[in-house]
Amino acid sequence: MFLRKKRIIAMLMIIVLLFCTALTPYAAVSDVTVIEEGSNTMQLPCASAILMDAKTGQVLFEQNADQALPPASVTKIMTLLLVMEAVDEGRLALTDTVTVSAHAASMGGSQVYLKEGETMSVEEMLKCVIIASANDCAVALAETVAGSEESFVQQMNRRAAELGMMNTHFENTNGLDDTAKNHVTSARDIALMSRALIAHPKILEYSGIWMDTIRDGTFGLTNTNRLVRFYPGCTGLKTGSTARAKFCISATAERDGLSLIAVIMAAESRDVRNAAATKLLDFGFATYSSFSADAGSCTLPVMGGVRDAVTLSYDAFSAVVPKGSAAKVVKTVNLPESIEAPLLKGTEVGRVIYTLDGKEIGSVAILADENVDQISFGVLFWRLFQKFLLN
Repeated sequence: MFLRKKRIIAMLMIIVLLFCTALTPYAAVSDVTVIEEGSNTMQLPCASAILMDAKTGQVLFEQNADQALPPASVTKIMTLLLVMEAVDEGRLALTDTVTVSAHAASMGGSQVYLKEGETMSVEEMLKCVIIASANDCAVALAETVAGSEESFVQQMNRRAAELGMMNTHFENTNGLDDTAKNHVTSARDIALMSRALIAHPKILEYSGIWMDTIRDGTFGLTNTNRLVRFYPGCTGLKTGSTARAKFCISATAERDGLSLIAVIMAAESRDVRNAAATKLLDFGFATYSSFSADAGSCTLPVMGGVRDAVTLSYDAFSAVVPKGSAAKVVKTVNLPESIEAPLLKGTEVGRVIYTLDGKEIGSVAILADENVDQISFGVLFWRLFQKFLLN
């Protein structure tokens, strides 16, 4: 009898301890990501340049990358981005017909010679802008999306701010700068909007085309980006040139899973620009490789919850590492031994940390996949009492 009383007292003490522990909050592991930038020992023959990993945004090389300069037709990257976002949101369809306004038809420079009142599909106009850098199509698409070029330009500047483009101010949709007073952007900002644009797969489908036609095959288009034809792995993206801007390019290329964005601004000629972009891409592919790890899941014991365990998951991870070092990346799952209820779905409970030669190169959060309610004192007492009776 005395032994039974001692067991009951011990059981009650355990219940109290568990209940108090369940009230203790969990401190989430802090988010620490270390990204190193590449060497700047190269000197490219241009005013400004940058090399960025398209997947992670990691900067691998930069040269005066924040200098605000006129971008010429590289401006159209933002125009294309807003059009593609309108398509994604259902405000526009690739099959929609665009009717050309007098204003759009009046554009000079590179164009496909649209006539006022002429109609063309959104998809054909997109190809004209990407492949042939058509200023008239850029304006026609902008007017279709926003009602006027002026309203569209306001959207361009708002989107630039959202993307963190700190040295950008747009005054038109196509980059013509004869009358523009402060139409500028930087190499870094161009890389940022290029990265956002190529997240739309249709763009790379178009920008990788060397030659195409419109108007039922009667008008030919040739890509202004010669790297598409002559640089192995080039996927696009956009060139530009004016007397003020000189020769600019944002070039995208992919090899062995490494996707790069190379931006050159204010080169003296088309050949110098293309050679500089080639050198920058060559440097990237020769120096770096892509490391990637799959998403995963695991379980974690729960203390004081209506369930004994919770399912957790974490996202895939990508990073750029020195060439040949991907096999040395170490993955560490950082989790507590258990966690206390209540627990909300989406709560960060740990991190997966990736290190190279002992140095962290990045991490991803481990999140709870489900809610786990805190067990009530009565339920906990009843469970333990049932267990006691069975012993």
